[in-house]
Amino acid sequence: MIEKLNEVEKRYIEVNDLVCNPEIVSDQEKYTKLMREIKHLTPVVEKFREYKKAEATFNESKEMLDEGGLDADFAQMLREEFEQSKADMEKINEELKVLLLPRDPNDDKNVIIEIRGGAGGEESALFAGVLFRMYSMYAESKGFKTEVLNANETGLGGYKEISFSVEGDGAYSRFKFESGVHRVQRVPETESQGRIHTSTTTVAVLPEAEEVDFEINPKDLQIDTFRSSGAGGQHINKTSSAIRITHLPTGTVVECQDERSQHKNKEKALKVLRSRLYDAEKAKHDAEIAGERKSQVGTGDRSERIRTYNYPQGRVTDHRIGLTIYKLEQFLNGDLDEMIDALITADTAEKLKAQSEE
Repeated sequence: MIEKLNEVEKRYIEVNDLVCNPEIVSDQEKYTKLMREIKHLTPVVEKFREYKKAEATFNESKEMLDEGGLDADFAQMLREEFEQSKADMEKINEELKVLLLPRDPNDDKNVIIEIRGGAGGEESALFAGVLFRMYSMYAESKGFKTEVLNANETGLGGYKEISFSVEGDGAYSRFKFESGVHRVQRVPETESQGRIHTSTTTVAVLPEAEEVDFEINPKDLQIDTFRSSGAGGQHINKTSSAIRITHLPTGTVVECQDERSQHKNKEKALKVLRSRLYDAEKAKHDAEIAGERKSQVGTGDRSERIRTYNYPQGRVTDHRIGLTIYKLEQFLNGDLDEMIDALITADTAEKLKAQSEE
């Protein structure tokens, strides 16, 4: 591990020199890429330098104690210094193991989130709206920007489906564990008898793919225009601005009717299509890696029931890590950090365990 850390520090010094080069500074793409690399290397290098400082203190105090001939007070001080630096080295060593875990290459990407009503009809569509609001409020609290890409509203204000983008540094790292089936238990607004119903809503979180990540051959696309449809409004069904794109090799269909401009709808639909195809390729690649150990937390199985929102008891339970939070209202108002941090911690622990078994 020390050899690897020395290489990381060497690269850190090299990249810092490069970003001072006028030729690099004038090339915005290269400069941005290197600055991003510095951002990821910095915490590792800082922690490694802490380790080396503790190691130097450890060796120095050990050497002086081994030599002997010290007065009692000074020897006691050195022993305390020796024990403290030893404990510091052990602690920092564990922190470095986490920092050296392979990073998810998608963590820095923007995301596209797709929410679809599942079992439960209108109640499921209404809960899709609740989840959309929850994620929007969480994104806002993180300084991320959201934009609706497509929405299919119901008459009562819910969504049969809604897709939206979240833009911001590290958006995927915060949202990636939200993919799966979300179950709600509550008395529906549509229910007059006061009985608790259970319904489900499906969430898919896709890393937003750049054109360089996934190139689409225009010949593989069938593009149709149609008139917008929805719950109503003065601009509905006036013009054929809605776009439907079919990716012929895979049969993937994306619709976008949120904008009045056909060009903007096409742009948004292509963004979603590219991300869906990229995500499908990523899932296929992950599955093909021989002997790959899947994290218990997981980020891709959309048929997996991951969370229950129980209104009568005011609780949210994540079934993957067995965590229950009794702050449903705050959670639905976008206070997701406690849950997301716990999921990240569980995922990290699983990766460390897998690494130790290799």
